Amino acid sequence: MIRIGIDVGGTNTDAVAMDGSRVLAGVKRATTEDVMSGVVAALAGILEAARLAPEAVDVVMIGTTHFTNAVVQRRDLARTAAVRLGLPATASLPPMVDWPEDLRDAIGNHAYLAHGGNEFDGRVIAPLDEAELVGIAADIRAKGIDTIAITAVFSPVSADCEQRAAAIFARELPDAHITLSSEIGRIGLLERENAAIMNACLRDLSAKVVDAFGRAVIGAGIRGRFFLTQNDGTLMEAEFAKRFPVLTFASGPTNSMRGAAFLSGVADAIVVDIGGTTTDVGSLHKGFPRQATIAVEVGGVRTNFRMPDVFSIGLGGGSRVVDGPGGITVGPTSVGYRIVNEALIFGGTTLTATDIEVAAGRTVLGDPSRVAHLDAGLLTRAQAKINAMLEDCVERSRLSPDPLPVIVVGGGSILVDGPIAGLQVVLPEHYAVANAVGAAIAQVSGEVDRVYALAEMTRDAALADAKAKATASAIAAGARPETIEIVDVEDVPLAYLPGNATRVRVKAVGELHVA
Repeated sequence: MIRIGIDVGGTNTDAVAMDGSRVLAGVKRATTEDVMSGVVAALAGILEAARLAPEAVDVVMIGTTHFTNAVVQRRDLARTAAVRLGLPATASLPPMVDWPEDLRDAIGNHAYLAHGGNEFDGRVIAPLDEAELVGIAADIRAKGIDTIAITAVFSPVSADCEQRAAAIFARELPDAHITLSSEIGRIGLLERENAAIMNACLRDLSAKVVDAFGRAVIGAGIRGRFFLTQNDGTLMEAEFAKRFPVLTFASGPTNSMRGAAFLSGVADAIVVDIGGTTTDVGSLHKGFPRQATIAVEVGGVRTNFRMPDVFSIGLGGGSRVVDGPGGITVGPTSVGYRIVNEALIFGGTTLTATDIEVAAGRTVLGDPSRVAHLDAGLLTRAQAKINAMLEDCVERSRLSPDPLPVIVVGGGSILVDGPIAGLQVVLPEHYAVANAVGAAIAQVSGEVDRVYALAEMTRDAALADAKAKATASAIAAGARPETIEIVDVEDVPLAYLPGNATRVRVKAVGELHVA
């Protein structure tokens, strides 16, 4: 199977072509301001580099930062009605109570509370009131809103309440986009509600972006299937991505980590992905990024949908280097995709981290004569600063004193010279395009996160039920049944709830089925 993986970063858009598990070629193209032009250029470049006819390509996988950037920059967000089903409970903390004011205002700050929801064991808090929801729908219609996020208390345990409410809103507002929190988030009302609202406000943008990606693929002459990568290292089809754009959040770092594991053959390690603008650091467990166990903030909003436990610092090949009175600084600002015009080695006037490495003789790029004048003391101090920043990142990612290898990937890997924090550094082949490799090898997943009352069943029975549901979810998403394996199982007793309650989370992954 011929696959093309593309990852859109802040500085470069990377692409690889793969035949099975073999990398045929990899290319980098500058990310463009409109993003899509960079994707088109990357597609054309990889077809040429791999000497592939467009009709030979079976699948294209794309990782994108479009939707994360939209939230962070407060742009292209749809006005959204947030409907919570939980009265008479939960009234003290209304929807979006913990949102930054500017983001809340950007989507209109329209919140509604209604009766409904469940207890942790599935018992109904209050019956759904259809007349109440019809009245809310009338108000939403009057305000001209066509995007709705529905959240019910403990809906991951029982989604019936949300589904019935969605049917009522679909009947009253047939043109509305409707997002259900049970399809996105995990246990935890406010964070799950936040994720649902955020997903809903991106629905209009997701349709435009995903359709544009599809046009770019078709425009390149490729007739194979097209997928987007999720933030757990797996795939979703274009139509699914339109419905759930938030699942692309942090897919870039995830792709890099999955690519690092694949290229190096190391399943348990710390991954340092150095791009042109930022360095992303996280841990691999069994070849997949370790998932965050706490609420993750996106654009200042706490969410609890699956996210890799990755943190970023402002260090990259395009990072600005300033030698000031307070000492030398590297980043966090960067010239980004403008490095080919602004860095000294390319004829620009801005001193960057890449200039430092070229001047020190650690890499050959651009015109080295343009940095030959740099003072040796400056080079030493800048390199020491870069090393200290990388060591701090690695130490923060270590969960134990055991010596894990450090896999370094990304175009900015030229900043690394030797061990980091005393740990062995692995620089795999094709390291510069590991993110695109991660996109190309992405699998299909299914996940279950729910609470079981062990007073009514055994722990083994609860785990078996969760595994079966996760497997069914993966098959429904397009995985080949014979390739599915369970890669993550977590069960946590909830001592504060009656009935010997236990929260069980299971994740299953499998290879993509291509007809």
